[in-house]
Amino acid sequence: MRAFVISKYKGPLHEADVPEPVVGERDVLVQVQAAGLNVLDEKIRSGAFKSFLRYELPQVMGNDVAGTVIGVGAEVRRFTLGDQVYARPDKDRIGTFAERIAVAEADLALKPATVTLEEAGSLPLVALTAWQALVEKGKVQAGQRVLIHGGAGGVGTIAIQLAKHLGATVATTVSAGNVDFVRKLGADIVIDYRNQDFEQLLDGYDLVLDSLGGQNLAKSLRVLRPGGKAIGIAGPPDPTFAKEAGMNPVLRLAIAALSRKVRQQAKKLGVTYEFLFVRASGDQLRQISALVDSGVLRPVVGRIFDFDQTVPAVQSLEKGGIRGKAVITRA
Repeated sequence: MRAFVISKYKGPLHEADVPEPVVGERDVLVQVQAAGLNVLDEKIRSGAFKSFLRYELPQVMGNDVAGTVIGVGAEVRRFTLGDQVYARPDKDRIGTFAERIAVAEADLALKPATVTLEEAGSLPLVALTAWQALVEKGKVQAGQRVLIHGGAGGVGTIAIQLAKHLGATVATTVSAGNVDFVRKLGADIVIDYRNQDFEQLLDGYDLVLDSLGGQNLAKSLRVLRPGGKAIGIAGPPDPTFAKEAGMNPVLRLAIAALSRKVRQQAKKLGVTYEFLFVRASGDQLRQISALVDSGVLRPVVGRIFDFDQTVPAVQSLEKGGIRGKAVITRA
């Protein structure tokens, strides 16, 4: 089976012939027809997350899939042959840059009926990230104020729409060329990060969704109201994440050390910081599908690459500049 893999951390993505997926009793075999590109793909390749997300190499890459069911395990009840589905596979079972992938039934959902396979393939990871940040961790309520960094990116485009649906006032940071674009998505306050300092313009926010980390995260803490929360998807990971991931005590201490500085900064300001590493969830994708089909959320696909272009497509992530998501497609 054709697939695109990494053979070592920081090594190049390359095509390889790999074994067919093993389909367990509760697995669904999916013919991959679209696979979204994510910053996470590059972080995995570079080894940025290998302290807590280590793969047995070579590893087929890819964290988003949309396609057609071509096989089901003996215990599968929710899906049948021919269903069009989408998923963010479990973090231990990634590999959507391939012709086929086996996905756990619990992680899979029927794709939204009103969008194309390419649009569906762009959604799972970023939509689940937005949902888990805003609904689960953030518990965003009507009337609250939410700052979403990188509003024109994959997570940002969905998070803006979801936050507005939840009734929040939404601020976002983008480049000047994307100001009108994110306003059309629902952003109320738009900050040109190249020419404006969001810390000088915003104050009293209930929640910040940070996709950059570092100094941007430190500044984000200072725009929160007392009791507010910053949720980071770029890191650093925190002790709660380490505990939920079932890490051993030594690794949990190491993970805690990575985020100690930012957690101390947050405590001094009377706010909190939480790390989010998105998990797979078919149940949440079904709720997301309903929002897409009702017109609340719309996927944003900025560029489509052919499967044969997977290597340059992934390399394009470093350059940025794509609104929403880039997607790899297979006929």
